[in-house]
Amino acid sequence: MQPAFRKVVIFGVGLIGGSFALALRKAGAVGEVVGFGRSATTLQQAKQFGIIDRMGEDVAHEVADASLVLLATPVAQMADIFMRIAPHLGAHTLVTDGGSTKSDVVVAARTNLKDRIAHFVPAHPIAGAEQSGPAAALEELYQGKKVVLTPLPENSKEAVARVRKAWELCGAMVSELTSQQHDEVFAAVSHLPHLLSFALVHDLAQRDNRDQLLSFAASGFRDFTRIAASSPEMWRDISLANREALLQEVKRYADELYVVYQALQNNDAAKLEEIFSLAREVRSAWTQQ
Repeated sequence: MQPAFRKVVIFGVGLIGGSFALALRKAGAVGEVVGFGRSATTLQQAKQFGIIDRMGEDVAHEVADASLVLLATPVAQMADIFMRIAPHLGAHTLVTDGGSTKSDVVVAARTNLKDRIAHFVPAHPIAGAEQSGPAAALEELYQGKKVVLTPLPENSKEAVARVRKAWELCGAMVSELTSQQHDEVFAAVSHLPHLLSFALVHDLAQRDNRDQLLSFAASGFRDFTRIAASSPEMWRDISLANREALLQEVKRYADELYVVYQALQNNDAAKLEEIFSLAREVRSAWTQQ
């Protein structure tokens, strides 16, 4: 029986792209996986780990007969990839991505794919880790995790369904939002937490007694700052790509911090307990979903 996807081409064979390939392999859903990347060493590792069958050499040749192309690079690199693949996309080749922002990626796709924009179905897998590179790839990364598609008006129902199927074969639960909705949601629940985590560690890193402070840091600090171990390059790109929505969230958070500041300044125990109680209630309900 023919696999669902005869040939998949992946740009970026690390955590996101590598896990996608491994998951499709596990499902018996892919015939061949071809990888492109910035480093020959990384591509060689991906081949050794069974992520790709071979390293791509000619973009035009590889994407012309591909069933699916996945862009799993930092979002700032995607415009160049769209430009490279645009003239060579086969009539039935679909393109998706793993970017954490969508509006900027859609603009890059429209600018570079032009009349082939219908080939591109944007996606964002909500499954990550602090580690990166082919060694971090896991075949079960997407099992039970959410993937958000942000279909374009130009996409056919068949194209969206086929990209949905690819992510579902990886074990993901797929939902849909508009690009704007996506970026507003993830500015609040993903991009802002990363920004705060990086900022806290950066603050402590600049203090003269940094070593003393960190020597006493325990599980609370470890839990809150875990995501500050993420890729600085990737989160730089995400922060700038979703700048407008993220600025709004930073402002809202600053206003909230000032409410806490005033409660402390006024020795207002009731206000502090009110804030903490609501936060605890909402988080407890969320973790039980």
